[in-house]
Amino acid sequence: MPAPTSLQPRKAPRQSRSRVSYEAVLTAAAQILEREGAAALTTNAVAERAGVSIGTLYQYFPGKEAIAAELVRRLKAQLVEDLVGALEEASNLPLRQAAHVVLSASIRHHARAPELSRELERLERDLPLDAEAEAVTAEVYARLAGLLQTHGVPEPAVVARDLTAMSKGLVHAALFAGETDLARIERRLLPAIVGYLGLDPAGDPDLT
Repeated sequence: MPAPTSLQPRKAPRQSRSRVSYEAVLTAAAQILEREGAAALTTNAVAERAGVSIGTLYQYFPGKEAIAAELVRRLKAQLVEDLVGALEEASNLPLRQAAHVVLSASIRHHARAPELSRELERLERDLPLDAEAEAVTAEVYARLAGLLQTHGVPEPAVVARDLTAMSKGLVHAALFAGETDLARIERRLLPAIVGYLGLDPAGDPDLT
């Protein structure tokens, strides 16, 4: 089931000038969410920061919920792009190395804009995007489960879900605590994932 009309852009920009205005609205909304949080997101605030009239904003979006929904869609599309590339790279690697490649991609994704991601995740809970969100999540899980299955991992769908939750939880906690050293975060998380997969972290010099 598609999202309600109130969460869809009113129209897609076709001319270059229209695309500039459309992207300016989305960029402004992302900046407000990053710097001030969801409570500060209003159509007037977005239009002012974007340098467009409120009428121009409403040409493309029926309200702030539609703007937030479009940002959520873009974030999820970026997640798929980041992880699909990593999963393809990992497809012919031993399981231990494959875990390293996929985890690195996941950390880079979550670190790209952690404050924005956090605010969008909060907003997403109140937006009826269930079918869209589930489709993206299912695609990520299915691709990760397929990789695990090729390595003979039992219950690959369950393991894919668990590993995703472990990675997201620890990475978000580290980023929101102010950590910026992604390699250090990875060094802490990778042994946990390797251990979960039943591999010996001591067997890899990169994990010691």
